Amino acid sequence: MMRSLFSGVAGLRTHQTRMDVIGNNIANVNTTAYKSQSMTFSDLMYQTTQAASGANPTTGVGGINARQIGLGSKTAAIKTAISQPGSYQTTNDAFDVMITGDAFFIVGNGRVSEKYFTRDGSFYIDGAGNLAMTSTGYNVMGWGVDPDNPTQIKRDTVQPLVIMTPENMNSDPAATTDATASGVVDKFDTDVNGDGRVMDLEFYDKQGYRYTARVKLKAVQPTAGSTTPTGSDNGEFTVELDKILDPDGKEIDLTGITLGGQAQGAAVKLKYDATNGKFQYVGAEGQKTIELAFTGDKNGHFGNINIDFSGTSNYNADGVSTMGVEKGVPGGKGTGYAAGEMSGVNIQKDGKIYATYDNGQEKLLGQIAVATFANPSGLAKEGDNLYTATMNSGEFNGIGEDITKSGYMTSGVLEMSNVDLAAEFTEMITTQRGFQANSRIITVSDTLLEELTNLKR
Repeated sequence: MMRSLFSGVAGLRTHQTRMDVIGNNIANVNTTAYKSQSMTFSDLMYQTTQAASGANPTTGVGGINARQIGLGSKTAAIKTAISQPGSYQTTNDAFDVMITGDAFFIVGNGRVSEKYFTRDGSFYIDGAGNLAMTSTGYNVMGWGVDPDNPTQIKRDTVQPLVIMTPENMNSDPAATTDATASGVVDKFDTDVNGDGRVMDLEFYDKQGYRYTARVKLKAVQPTAGSTTPTGSDNGEFTVELDKILDPDGKEIDLTGITLGGQAQGAAVKLKYDATNGKFQYVGAEGQKTIELAFTGDKNGHFGNINIDFSGTSNYNADGVSTMGVEKGVPGGKGTGYAAGEMSGVNIQKDGKIYATYDNGQEKLLGQIAVATFANPSGLAKEGDNLYTATMNSGEFNGIGEDITKSGYMTSGVLEMSNVDLAAEFTEMITTQRGFQANSRIITVSDTLLEELTNLKR
């Protein structure tokens, strides 16, 4: 039987396999995060009809090359363009996440020993509050919050990310601990020189109820015989606690409540430099803050509040002071807040998941972990956009990595397939021509055999 006949058959088989790869690529042109494949050929084997011989220096005869006849082709490799990223597809869904870089999401099916890897970041929150993969329902794996430090992640063996737990749905209230006075006090302000300029400080107690502390700013009046018409000529003023109103606007009992160590109506000194109007101290020399203290609070509802006056000044403001007092310090710390309900969830570039609440607070819920491999092309495909580790890809260590070591995540977008249709159609043409050529080998070989059988009639 002619060897060329079987070479043609081998060629048909390899080109058919190549067409199968191309067909699968085109079928997955819209599959999320699909990685295209390509096939390479190699020659199959050779029949040696005469071995090679070396030159003979005695006779002067040269060497002869081996005579080998090829027996067709075979599939050398089917490679996956796994490191080639797909395009962005904007979804505006906070739980759709795309990885930029060579890392993979880690998902689990509930069995501790089985972990899968995927580039498909189409996630959702299931009925149990878990972050899960949309196509399979497998849990997205990551790290939880350190119970000893809720603002930090505890990196350990990856676990399912439980997002919507009852404790995460609400934000606990917090009492106000700091306040800041700002603005200008004018020594010729008629209010400052009269009954006092009223400054309202809104603050929260430990249960999230909002109260209002009314503080009065007054000028130290000139002594008898002074030529100063109004106000204090040496930068001396006072602040005092007037009243505190509850959430209904009713005055509360101020017994045991002091401002700068002084009870209701008692003055606390506020001093500015008489030459340049800059702040010097409040209460006592060297102090920048005074404390609104609730020492008489038997139920412990309130927290003491430090009020910083160092940002104020004693300048000319056309007779109208602008000083006021606000809860918190620059950066938003110490403001306190009421209880809040979850209003949204967002995923940061480093994979950290934060909940936002309608009281303006946010809370760290966990972090999505990723896996990287020395040879990602060696991962085994399992369908459903999933891969598993093999001996040639490298093993998964069970802990995972921080995405910032190899790239970043983008929320609200998905990675599309990296199939290039123009390239696939071109490959399809060359594959078709190769298949046709190999089929001609078979038909021509058959004609030769027919001629051979026709020698005897």
